[in-house]
Amino acid sequence: MKTTEGNNGATMTITANDVKNLIKKKDDIEEQIKAYYDVLEDGVGVEGSLVDAEGFPRSDVNLYQIRAARHNISCLQNDHKAIMVDIEEALHKLHAREKSKHEQDELQQAEAMEQDVPRPSPFARVDGVTQGSPACRAGIRVGDEVIEFGSVNAGNFQNLANIASVVQHSEGKPLRVSVIRDDQPTHMSLTPQNWPGRGLLGCNIVPIPRGDS
Repeated sequence: MKTTEGNNGATMTITANDVKNLIKKKDDIEEQIKAYYDVLEDGVGVEGSLVDAEGFPRSDVNLYQIRAARHNISCLQNDHKAIMVDIEEALHKLHAREKSKHEQDELQQAEAMEQDVPRPSPFARVDGVTQGSPACRAGIRVGDEVIEFGSVNAGNFQNLANIASVVQHSEGKPLRVSVIRDDQPTHMSLTPQNWPGRGLLGCNIVPIPRGDS
């Protein structure tokens, strides 16, 4: 078992070899128990009486050997129970560590894949949001750089008429809006709808000139 230093001091890290060593110790104990049982089988067994009909120690068996075998079997059985507990705990810790390592590997792989995927370019910027408007309730903020507005993205955006068309055809329906905020992608659901203010959104969006993103 390897000793590692953690927040709570030294801790034991279980390895596959540790489990193998524990299993070997278990097998050795079982072999010893079997050997002592073989000794008893040649005599009076585990429960046989060690005195004769008149209450005297039997002279036809090796009493010392039998008592020693019975005592050793009792001790070894306790050792066997203890090591079985150790094996169960070691297997549990080993499986938990392997599961944690597998999950960590998957997370690192997913992060690496995300880093490999190029970030979409923003094509518009939010330069005004009215309090209480649908855009405000959706979480849109001034300075957000739009990379997706419903079906509109940097690849098909030509002018603000594209966004206006999507808004008109999506009144009362949620639109997926993705923006770059604090250099991180943020996703929101915006539902164009009538409200006490002007328009269906309550925000002002301006195009980002090509090469300015």
